Amino acid sequence: MNTNELCPCRSGKSLTACCGPYLSGQEPAPTAEALMRSRYAAFATRNMDYLEATLVPEERKDFNRDQTEAWAKSSEWTGLEILSVKDGSENDAEGVVDFIAHFRQDGRDLQHRELSRFVRRDSQWLYLDGDVAGATPVRVSKVGRNDPCPCGSGRKHKKCCGQS
Repeated sequence: MNTNELCPCRSGKSLTACCGPYLSGQEPAPTAEALMRSRYAAFATRNMDYLEATLVPEERKDFNRDQTEAWAKSSEWTGLEILSVKDGSENDAEGVVDFIAHFRQDGRDLQHRELSRFVRRDSQWLYLDGDVAGATPVRVSKVGRNDPCPCGSGRKHKKCCGQS
């Protein structure tokens, strides 16, 4: 893992300072949002073991590894927007995260919107299920340097994704 590489979840932190410890199994995600971000990072880094391990046990039998891996490999993961978080703190047993995962596939910019439900079992957050709004084409317009960054960080584009 490159210590300077930015985390795919677009937190603005390095992968090793953000989702890396969760993806490697060094420590569990402390909140439902942290698990959501790390699962997005797992898609971007094609970590199928992590995606499967962070499902509730009763859903793992339905995990289609080949299909999930094919989607992850055929997509360029371009950003994550956390729209809202309900509960899901270190002291909660359940949490809900509303998010949009942005990706590029077959030359088209797409998004996957989902309202995901998480549960905490034995001090570990796990993905329970989600309501999907689907993958839809999005229109991409030119972003100015002083415009808000489209990744949803809340920073100006020039101080975020526009630095590259």
